[in-house]
Amino acid sequence: MKRFKKWFLVSLVTVFLMLAVIMGMVIYIDPFFQYHAPLEKFPYLVDNQLNQNPGMAKNMEYDSVILGSSMTVNFNTNWFEELLDLRTIKLNYSGAYPKDQSNIMKIIYESDNQVDAVFLGVDVMTYTGGVDETKYPIPEYLYDDNYINDVQYIFNKDVVLNYILRPIADPEKTDLATVYASWWTDEYYNKQWVMHNYVQPEKIEQETPKEAYLESVKTNLDVNICPYIEANPDTTFYIFFPPYSILYWNDVICENHLEATMTEYEYIADRMLEYENVRVFFFPNQEWIVTDLDNYADYSHYHSDINYYMTQCFADGSCEIKTEEEMDEALELMRQVIKRFDFEELFSQEY
Repeated sequence: MKRFKKWFLVSLVTVFLMLAVIMGMVIYIDPFFQYHAPLEKFPYLVDNQLNQNPGMAKNMEYDSVILGSSMTVNFNTNWFEELLDLRTIKLNYSGAYPKDQSNIMKIIYESDNQVDAVFLGVDVMTYTGGVDETKYPIPEYLYDDNYINDVQYIFNKDVVLNYILRPIADPEKTDLATVYASWWTDEYYNKQWVMHNYVQPEKIEQETPKEAYLESVKTNLDVNICPYIEANPDTTFYIFFPPYSILYWNDVICENHLEATMTEYEYIADRMLEYENVRVFFFPNQEWIVTDLDNYADYSHYHSDINYYMTQCFADGSCEIKTEEEMDEALELMRQVIKRFDFEELFSQEY
């Protein structure tokens, strides 16, 4: 019996020591940045937007942020320092819905950072979703301030193996200036690749009513976006519409919601123009971008050169929309770009 008790106590102490070591290691290195900024010499692997963005928003130092979907992942934050004198951090979510933007903005504005600028890419198709809809389920224990439920982080096998031991074994530190960048290398950005992988949707005969999306859009703006704009008048919000390729507009035409989509663009821009701390930039009608499929890796994702061009525009004011009349003109130009594009010639070729 004494031998059993001794064995039991030794085992218990061993387990507690192992748990203490794991806990200390996770808290000290903190690969999801829940407790502190990155250690200078540790080769952090940053590849998980859902799990690592909230910690970066809480504990890193910055004065501006880039928010949005995969349309924003190819920005290099060094450009923002070079052209706009801003210390910028990327907090993108691939496929992000407005609720995803709201979730991270809540953390941003609860941090100790003075946020001078927010660069928010608006994908109109996601603003038709539900007001509480997120692209992926949120790990709430990383998004709240409850330390008790952090056991799910501190004693997480994946965290220890993939975000502590793996970087130690293969130390290649993630460059935060280009974090989350698309996996496509330059050779994927060409017309041949895009058209080979493009699947044209079936044609829909019945046209979507012009105002079909507006109720959802209004609710998403009211709940997920505008409260942050209104509560932070010292932040300049750069609201921009990304330049999807002409194939995106072919989808819109085939699915017969062109005017409904145009109305959605118009509504969002007009709402944003009501705020003094908002600047609106419209890129979809940049014909030299959207009609050249060599700028793209698929029907919507563009090369980082386009991201650099957009950063230049933020700096010099090109492509900025300042009035409702200018937005009407921008949308009319978009209609003309679509109208004069030779889709028949594009689809007659073999790829």
